[in-house]
Amino acid sequence: MSDDEQPEPPKPGHEAPQKWKPRDPGAEGPGPVPTAAAGGSGSGGGTSSSKDKRPKRTGWRRFVPRWRIVLGIVLLFALLLIGGFITGYTLVSIPAANAGATAQSNVFLYADGTQLASDGEINRENVQLSQVPLTVQRAVLAAEDRDFYSERAVDPKAMVRAAWNTLTGKGTQGGSTITQQYVKNYYLGQEQTVTRKVKEFFIAIKLNREETKEDILAGYLNTSYFGRNAYGIQAASQAYYSKDVEKLTTAEGAYLASLLNSPSAYDVIAHPENKPRALARWNYVLDGMVKKKWLSASERAATTFPVPGKVKPRAGLAGQRGYLVEAVKDYLTSNKIIEENTLATGGYRITTTIEKDKQDAFVKAVDDKVNSQLSPDRKADRNVRVGGASIDPSTGKVVAMYGGIDYTKQYVNNATRHDFQVGSTFKPFVFTSAVVNDSTTQDGRPITPNTVYDGTNKRYVQGWKGTPYNPANEDDTSYGQITVRTATDKSVNAVYAQMAADVGPSKVRQTAIDLGIPADTPDMPNGPSIALGTATASVLDMTEAYATLAGHGRHGTYTMVESVTKDGEKTDLPSQDTKQAVSREAADTTTSMLQSVVEGGTGTAAQASGRPAAGKTGTAEQDKAAWFAGYTPDLATVVALMGADPETAVQQPLYGALGFPRMNGGGPPAQIWAQYTKGALQGSEAKDFDLELQDGASIPVEPPPPNPSQTQTPGRDQGQTQGQDQGQTQGTTQGQNQGQTGGRNQGQTQGQTQGQTQGTTQGTTQGQTQGQTQGSTQGQTQGQTQGQTQGQTQGGATDGGTTTAGTDNGGTTTATAGTTTGAADRPRGSRSP
Repeated sequence: MSDDEQPEPPKPGHEAPQKWKPRDPGAEGPGPVPTAAAGGSGSGGGTSSSKDKRPKRTGWRRFVPRWRIVLGIVLLFALLLIGGFITGYTLVSIPAANAGATAQSNVFLYADGTQLASDGEINRENVQLSQVPLTVQRAVLAAEDRDFYSERAVDPKAMVRAAWNTLTGKGTQGGSTITQQYVKNYYLGQEQTVTRKVKEFFIAIKLNREETKEDILAGYLNTSYFGRNAYGIQAASQAYYSKDVEKLTTAEGAYLASLLNSPSAYDVIAHPENKPRALARWNYVLDGMVKKKWLSASERAATTFPVPGKVKPRAGLAGQRGYLVEAVKDYLTSNKIIEENTLATGGYRITTTIEKDKQDAFVKAVDDKVNSQLSPDRKADRNVRVGGASIDPSTGKVVAMYGGIDYTKQYVNNATRHDFQVGSTFKPFVFTSAVVNDSTTQDGRPITPNTVYDGTNKRYVQGWKGTPYNPANEDDTSYGQITVRTATDKSVNAVYAQMAADVGPSKVRQTAIDLGIPADTPDMPNGPSIALGTATASVLDMTEAYATLAGHGRHGTYTMVESVTKDGEKTDLPSQDTKQAVSREAADTTTSMLQSVVEGGTGTAAQASGRPAAGKTGTAEQDKAAWFAGYTPDLATVVALMGADPETAVQQPLYGALGFPRMNGGGPPAQIWAQYTKGALQGSEAKDFDLELQDGASIPVEPPPPNPSQTQTPGRDQGQTQGQDQGQTQGTTQGQNQGQTGGRNQGQTQGQTQGQTQGTTQGTTQGQTQGQTQGSTQGQTQGQTQGQTQGQTQGGATDGGTTTAGTDNGGTTTATAGTTTGAADRPRGSRSP
């Protein structure tokens, strides 16, 4: 057809057939482009063009919802929140006062199910808000909710945070307003659950609309728990300051307000070691009052800490019952088994691990060995306190505890307090750490019970890069070359300070923690002095650590509770799964050395138990505490005598107590341990220790060889490596100085006749003998001259003639007769055994 030819139009009634076209060309894929002949038009109608289509999203944009969807989700969520709020507000009503407002008592049982104690009636006395001084009201607000009068009833952020922590198992957390806390105290309960939080939220909102802020604050002050079984501000005022609430000062009110955060932790009488924390909280409250302009800066500066009065325990908790009840409560709350305020509402039936027969045996042993020996004629006896704890090493259960003379007379539990040095009972941890870490001496010898160390008094620790350290031995005694086993028997500070440096103080500290000593125990220094027992672990802590040694190095956290029920429902308790804290050979080798302490060292009094036993004595600085820590294969027990003023609680030396010039762990503490252990295990078969020792533990190790340049003599094993020159110089100088100066100061009251006779005879004899044998001709001459002269001079003026008779050990170790007779009166440094 030519270009100018036109198609013939269709006849009427015979329309040209329409060609098929897809509804969505883009969806069906490429196809013929419709034309005018096919029924399309160039610009107008039919299908839309490709430029009208929405472009497809690619990449990460495909996963981002469109704004319409986001807006829809937000609106839906808002509607759900509004609907939930309306529903909750409608359904949750203000209930009647809960049972906690008239709380029940808790019942405590021995392990056999017999009743141990009941913590008595709830102590509460409501008062009007007008009776509470304004400064005391404001102290509470400064401590708990400074914006109480201006804020809403709830803090949504704190609510979400608390709910999240509860759901994720991060523990409980504060942040509630005073209104919410009042709702929890009076209407609901202390349980930390999401359901309770939701109810608390709605009740607080309703309460805030129906009651005034003053009414809410009054209710809060009357229902809060302040410790010492005191519910409400009036009961707390009487419990801590023996006065009515109207008479409270600002300082006293600030202290009571501090207790709301953690009543047990901030009671400075019950837990004197926590006083720094209590002071910090008290200062926080007062500073908050200044910040809110409720207290002037000048008044703040003049405020001093108001030490609360003694605790007045209920009669039902007399004797040991009160100590046991409080220790069990501390265990439940510190292990987050039951929150403190929840436990205080009562209604719990608590079966403890305390075995009545063992508990009675402990009380009898203390009564026989200490309490019956106290005399009103001895001033030091008024300061004597006793603490003890006993653990079954196979289970970690505390089977007995001695807290003090009587809970109603002496409130602080001596078994759980953390303020007395443990002394040389810490030394075994140093040796255990040496075995655990395969430690060696400075010259590369493995540390075993037979390794030889230098036990010279005030010997400087070698290889330590910190402050130079040279501890004194007990009574300033020098031991020369001595094995670790013998140094343990005699509790030689010089040896163990050096060993701590050889092992590494940080490793020693970690081993102690692994055994059971809490990581936050005060005074565990990162230096060799850690070996001398400056740490202030509790008796219970030390018992746990020694139980780990008795259990061949396996450790599980101790427990005081068998079961807890309330209204027939059991409370979950922590698992007591044990782990290998230190290697068995480390624990067992330590045990073998501690057996030697009982067999022939400072702990021989423990033999009276009639059982194979291992143990260690310890004495705190200035005899302020004396310890014996020991165990049989089936029972670990620690006993401590402590000196503390009954009025001020200030630590006091035990010189002269019980009629002893000096108190040490091998005396009454070991005697108590022996009698208790014998009684507690009566009727059971005695067991021997099953030990696996480290390599070389039973093989004697020779001392270092002498210097080849020196003439070898039979005395070389006693210290020829220190040299004849040292003997001549140090012996002469030290002997003269010690004889002339130390003698006059230390024992002038001792009788010149004894000194002249004993000093001359022993000095001459030992000087000649040891000088000839150990120090050749020079030693003989020095021994005769110096020994005779110093013996006469020092002995005639002092305590019986301590002489230095010219030996190879530097002239410091021989004629020691008469050194103990005047020891109690002379000033001494840190003691160890």
